[in-house]
Amino acid sequence: MWKALLAITATLIIAGCDDSTPSNPTHTATAASQKMRVAYTYQPQSTLIHVAAAQRYFAEEGLDVQLLQHTHGKAALQSVLDGQADIATVAETPVMFSVLSGARIFVLANIESSTLNNAIVANMDAGIKTAEDLNGKRIGYTAGTTSEFFLDSMLTTKGLGKGDIRAVALKPDEMQQAMLSRQVDAVSTWNYPLTQIKHRLGTSGVVFYDRQIYTETFNIVAKQDFVDQHAEAVKRFLRALIKAEEFVEKYPVDAQNIVAAAAKIDIQLVREVWDASNYKVVLDQTLLLTLEDETRWALKNRLTEQSDMPDYASYVYLDGLLAVKPDAVFIHK
Repeated sequence: MWKALLAITATLIIAGCDDSTPSNPTHTATAASQKMRVAYTYQPQSTLIHVAAAQRYFAEEGLDVQLLQHTHGKAALQSVLDGQADIATVAETPVMFSVLSGARIFVLANIESSTLNNAIVANMDAGIKTAEDLNGKRIGYTAGTTSEFFLDSMLTTKGLGKGDIRAVALKPDEMQQAMLSRQVDAVSTWNYPLTQIKHRLGTSGVVFYDRQIYTETFNIVAKQDFVDQHAEAVKRFLRALIKAEEFVEKYPVDAQNIVAAAAKIDIQLVREVWDASNYKVVLDQTLLLTLEDETRWALKNRLTEQSDMPDYASYVYLDGLLAVKPDAVFIHK
């Protein structure tokens, strides 16, 4: 009898040690769960949000999260500023403009970084074969976002300026139709639209990347008042994202399937752009350097009424990530 029991016990232990497939335990949110409204994007930059929701990591941490999907980070951040959401996922450019406008916000963490997620996709039938050929062309961009900053940075490296092109302000979801209808000759954008437009153009499409001029950081941002009043909930939120980070690293194929389903994006497109980004929960000096670089650009081009460089370190909330993953913090105030 004891031998049979021993055999059963050994079998259970072996089964418990098998990590060849992702776990998805049943989670139950308690009546005391902290409610939280999260404005996020369908884009690959919000991968950790998609995974944390699908794997119920937010619920595990005692959070009752309402997800509010937006087409891009600037719109998500605006919903926080308007009081319609508590937390947003957003790139650093809208963060910079918001700080310059007087918004009292905190960056809680970076959840994605990339040197390949932004680019200019052009139509060679418009006479564009090199980046220098952008001179005099109609180029779409989304104002106040990484799209605008990347466009200006690319033009500068080619000895051009905004005055050398015909800049056309477009929303991200307007760009593909604008390209196909020949309203513009090129657009400065990010994934998924970037790769979708390239596919639609086929052999007529050309993409201009530059890994040296820009590193995108995608961030978790909230109003300072919210963070001050919900410090414990912020820690729980970050813990859920760290669990998502670990899942993405261990089960990338499953994570890709989650993102494709959540964003309603073809799985092949998700896989194609997947390696362009680094999905890590961190706070490092790259964020501060990029914010300062973009501020100098905004001041030079008179895109803001401000004239002084903000102390961006005071807009980064370190206590949350220091409490849950101190080795992911590389910023020192």
